[in-house]
Amino acid sequence: MYDEIFAKEDPAKNNPRFWDELFLMKVNLEYLESKLESVNGEEVQRIQDNINSLFHHCVQALGEEHQIKVVNALQTLCALFRGVHQKNKSASGFDIINMLMGFDKAEQRMKDLMERLDSLLCGDSLESLKSLCLKLLLCLVTVTDNISQNTILEYVMINSIFEAILQILSDPSSRGQHGYDAVVLLALLVNYRKYESVNPYIVKLSIVDDEPTLDGMGVVLHQALTEYNRQYKDKEEENQGGFFSTLTSMVGSMFIADVDEKLSVQTNEAILLALYEAVHLNRNFITVLAQSHPEIDIAVTPTTLTPTTPTTPLGTTPPSLDVMNNPELPLDPNLQTSNLLITFLKYASIVMQDTKDEHRLNSARLCLIILTCIAEDQYADAFLHDDNINFRVSLHRMPMRHRKKTPAKNIPSRPLVCAVLDLMVEFIVTHMMKEFPMDLYLRCVQIIHKLLCYQKKCRIRLHYTWRELWSAVINLLKFLLSNETALLAKHNIFHLALLVVNLFNMFITYGDTFLPTSNSYDELYYEIVRMHQVFDNLYCMVLRVSTNTGQWKEAASKVTHALVNIRAIINHFNPKIESYAAVNHISQLSEEQ
Repeated sequence: MYDEIFAKEDPAKNNPRFWDELFLMKVNLEYLESKLESVNGEEVQRIQDNINSLFHHCVQALGEEHQIKVVNALQTLCALFRGVHQKNKSASGFDIINMLMGFDKAEQRMKDLMERLDSLLCGDSLESLKSLCLKLLLCLVTVTDNISQNTILEYVMINSIFEAILQILSDPSSRGQHGYDAVVLLALLVNYRKYESVNPYIVKLSIVDDEPTLDGMGVVLHQALTEYNRQYKDKEEENQGGFFSTLTSMVGSMFIADVDEKLSVQTNEAILLALYEAVHLNRNFITVLAQSHPEIDIAVTPTTLTPTTPTTPLGTTPPSLDVMNNPELPLDPNLQTSNLLITFLKYASIVMQDTKDEHRLNSARLCLIILTCIAEDQYADAFLHDDNINFRVSLHRMPMRHRKKTPAKNIPSRPLVCAVLDLMVEFIVTHMMKEFPMDLYLRCVQIIHKLLCYQKKCRIRLHYTWRELWSAVINLLKFLLSNETALLAKHNIFHLALLVVNLFNMFITYGDTFLPTSNSYDELYYEIVRMHQVFDNLYCMVLRVSTNTGQWKEAASKVTHALVNIRAIINHFNPKIESYAAVNHISQLSEEQ
């Protein structure tokens, strides 16, 4: 029957029931796609009417009572979209539309298609049918390498299925089955020509304020990230020893050539993209980040998606009470509640460890962009710094020779901002390498800066080990200095140095509004004086560059000006310390002295 469609004649001419019969038979996707791909330019003109007719009858079949016909029509449409695009990678969007449906009829055909898909998604049709509808839409959205070159999506913009996607997310049972596809589809649609034209999906997503829908979206994202974290943890434990793991690694190594394979679990950029769009576009979604979900291993217990008690607004009950009220959950005193933000921080700590391949580099960048959006949001900042809501967050740390592994049991319960700062410090310490990820470092330091600005503005004295942060960024300056030539060939290192020096200026100038104790000031000055050599060397370097004419002259001179405070402190204390050491005949002063 497919061969008849690819012949010149109208297949229904000799057999009036041709189209009816076609959709009663099982679809042969591979044959249909390969047929479409094998058609050359001139043949296209010849059989275009038949392909248009096939498309038209597919859309009509979606309205049939007979479920089999609907399923076969959806699959045929998938093959059509894919096959035509594979064959005509270079063709313009208009040619592809013309080949599929005929340009003059395209608007009507796509309107009919979108309306039928919409009613299948919103109606009480079988779950498997809804799943196929979403798969067809995902297929349509991803047939081109660059989503904005997919002209057919203009019709998806005009005939919006936004409400259908929201309906899936707001209903717990449909969300359980189709939530993931719905969230990914939404994230992709939002990115269609987002900077060139008015994209209705962006506009609509930014004004959603319906709580069940936003929560539903949060649940889907939370589960996808939790699942990733769990797989990573399982892999990590597998690689760590014990009789069982020795056994499995022996068995495993028969199949895996390299036993020391990296702990790589495929990263999930689609979910990150969805999280970014939600956080970036919708102010109301920020509250979803903070909602508590009990931390249960997904593999072990079936999670019930509907909380049996209405969730209380944020901060009105300590998180542990939510758990106690929910009869579905084991009453385990060690059970800690989690939320989307914690799960995301754990995910980021895994992805940001290894940025050597392009995939993970992009993932890490997206994680930092999401954290930037969070750090810029007032509500999120208030939640991050709330002293009444403390969590133990065990971030993954890169194994390094010169430091011990910290056992998860020793992690104190602290406001969430401490985990964000830990993550930033961890990144700064572990990525000083030849392939220097400059834009990630800039984002990292800027996130720390934004959090400090909030603390200064609201006079929040955070009990955090600031010394770790200070020593991390001083080591970063040291790294920039010792690799000046290699780095300057690719990056403007003065911009990063300026951001770091300005962090110190924040602490020096406004520390009295947010440092926890007066002792913290002493520690700050102690670190600056102890590491004065780094600041002296930085000053010499920027002075040298700013007095010569070159492309970095202006950038370097900004750093020179920014170093005024730090140099004043060093020049004030150093002579006094040296004279004290000389008078008391001490060659090495202790920290106390």
